[in-house]
Amino acid sequence: MALFVAVDVAGVEPEEGAPAPDRLLAGDPCFTTWNVEEADGGLYAGIWQSTPGKWRIVYDEWEFCHILSGVSVIAEDGGAARTVRAGDSFVLRPGFRGTWEVVETTRKEYVIRV
Repeated sequence: MALFVAVDVAGVEPEEGAPAPDRLLAGDPCFTTWNVEEADGGLYAGIWQSTPGKWRIVYDEWEFCHILSGVSVIAEDGGAARTVRAGDSFVLRPGFRGTWEVVETTRKEYVIRV
């Protein structure tokens, strides 16, 4: 088993999805996720993409994100709204509550720790 894993979607079967209907606020966003790593103990890494729309987000996990393309606005309940674009990196910590709005189709690299 190789211990070096490239974050490359070639040959990875994508998963399709969308926000839960009770969280959808606007639009008809469609998600595509390519998980390139799923490790014991709840660690995931890969690429995620969404078409435009807005939905509520609730984080029970820790997630590092690096935006590859597109524009999104992430707003924390009771806090600031932040616009993220290609090149931006950030962490969403457990307990984060708010909204994610994809303004232009957005693609990100992610690492999630449950």
